[in-house]
Amino acid sequence: MTHNARHLSGRYRAAAVTAVAGASLFSLTTPAQAATDGPNYVAMGDSYASGAGLAGVKDAECDRTTGSYPSIVAGTSAGKNRTFKDVTCTGATTRSIWNAQGSKPPQINALTPNTKLVTLTIGGNDVGFTNVLATCALVKSSDPAGSPCKKYFTTGKDVLGERINTVEGRVRDVITDIRRRSPDAKIVVVGYPALFPDNGVGCADVPFAAQDFSWLRDTTLKLNRALARRAAAGGTGVSYADTYSPTVGHDMCRPRDRRFIESLSPAANSMAAHPNWMGQFMMASATYDQILKP
Repeated sequence: MTHNARHLSGRYRAAAVTAVAGASLFSLTTPAQAATDGPNYVAMGDSYASGAGLAGVKDAECDRTTGSYPSIVAGTSAGKNRTFKDVTCTGATTRSIWNAQGSKPPQINALTPNTKLVTLTIGGNDVGFTNVLATCALVKSSDPAGSPCKKYFTTGKDVLGERINTVEGRVRDVITDIRRRSPDAKIVVVGYPALFPDNGVGCADVPFAAQDFSWLRDTTLKLNRALARRAAAGGTGVSYADTYSPTVGHDMCRPRDRRFIESLSPAANSMAAHPNWMGQFMMASATYDQILKP
């Protein structure tokens, strides 16, 4: 599957979903083996991996749904998820990989020597994504035509840049630990999609100052580059799934029928600034491409 899938519409999108659902990605163990040896595919990460806000809730505490990209990927495998373990969780940070999150055990605990595939989307919450968006909306009125949010986070020091540098080191450690626990696993680090207009031009529906859109875009790209570097440095069996490129032009500023990322309005929307079903499908497509590579 290629990134041309983003141009699909109507029955063609439906056909693409059916095709992916019928594919076989990797050889699975039998249910009896899975019970003994552990899951063959483990999905790790935050709300972008859990499918937050979508229908088909599997775990309310983590807002984990059947519409998530890992669930879509797992549905393509022979055995229909029999050996799929989804430990993704809304609000997860790199700390959640090694520490309990609420009632949930550390995500890393799901791995076993039998695990053959791991997908990972993490880092946005380490950067403080939710707080950043709230701050950008709050400071807009101080300079609607300027970039007050960028000024807030960069005066004196580049706060988000420093956080991204920290995330990069932690993701390196996550990959190292995954490889230690599951030496035969293919690891796909899955990046973040295009939340904001790639041309830097904002919209009235998203309450940010005019020039903060390009800064937020650049921050997303900076985080993705850090994740891509860690994947590239991870050695054989580690790859990076670019979900930004195939979602350009489908950001939260687009009309409802064209966007893959939900808008911030209304604020109570649990999917605000998160991928909708098509966004998750495109993330699954990018991940699928990496899984098929030798």
